[in-house]
Amino acid sequence: MSARPIDGTQIGRQIREEVRREVQELARAGVKPGLAAVLVGNNPASKVYVRNKMKTCEDLGIHSEFVHLEESASTERLLETIDSLNHDLRIDGILVQLPLPRQIDEQAILLAIDPNKDVDGLHPINAGNLLLGRRALTPCTPSGVVEILKREQIPIAGRHVVIIGRSNLVGKPQALLLLRENATVTICHSRTVDLPQVARQGDLLIAAIGRAAMITSDYVKPGAVVIDVGINRVEGEALDRLLEFDPALRPAYERNRSESKNYLLTGDVHVSSVSRVASALTPVPGGVGPLTIAMLMKNTVLAARSRRQV
Repeated sequence: MSARPIDGTQIGRQIREEVRREVQELARAGVKPGLAAVLVGNNPASKVYVRNKMKTCEDLGIHSEFVHLEESASTERLLETIDSLNHDLRIDGILVQLPLPRQIDEQAILLAIDPNKDVDGLHPINAGNLLLGRRALTPCTPSGVVEILKREQIPIAGRHVVIIGRSNLVGKPQALLLLRENATVTICHSRTVDLPQVARQGDLLIAAIGRAAMITSDYVKPGAVVIDVGINRVEGEALDRLLEFDPALRPAYERNRSESKNYLLTGDVHVSSVSRVASALTPVPGGVGPLTIAMLMKNTVLAARSRRQV
């Protein structure tokens, strides 16, 4: 048995084309959705993420603004920026790239974003509406996972889903979104007793723990669908150990080396081990990742429609 790879890149492309058509429809009504991305500091990974989001906006016809503050920016300085964007009529969605520098109060920033422009779905009002089953802007990555399951025609209703990870960004909203789809959901974490045994109960297993190649076949029920949300940058001695632990990752590393990249981006799943047990598996990269940006664009259009009542 070898797990069928799920092509998140193709699904992300489908969603972006749907968004493109919506943007064109709104343009005929005189509306152009707008997204503002705020980056504090010069974290290389964050700069790449923001650049990709701005590029996608340009491609889809969404107005975008990039606000870049210095590494030393204070909470007050960022709050002023958020307040300005809240009142900017051209902006329908506000994205503050995380993580923020240590001197900034992250919770104060997330609370300051207008919930109607909170395209990351992290404001307590949106989180509360999700909990209550009401209409809300929802976090992009877990929303993307639901899209993958639906578009791959993987049954959700009545299935037992095990989520490994309880973060506010993925684990918790993922559980609520799947409950909305009538799944039975178990959330696991680092304190779960006999984690592999609990994970093996899942018809669907969602790995969002943030530890490279942690999830082996011991965690997977035969025939289960495995969604790997993890994205881990591994280099140095840790990379040497990882390649020895999971040889299936070596071709990807060799491709990176040919491009002078002495690191590897990998998920939470031990690919060669899990592939022998699961029925389907999302790769990293090329699985859930492309859905995150696609769903951000979709949320921006939803926010534009709601705010402008079109």
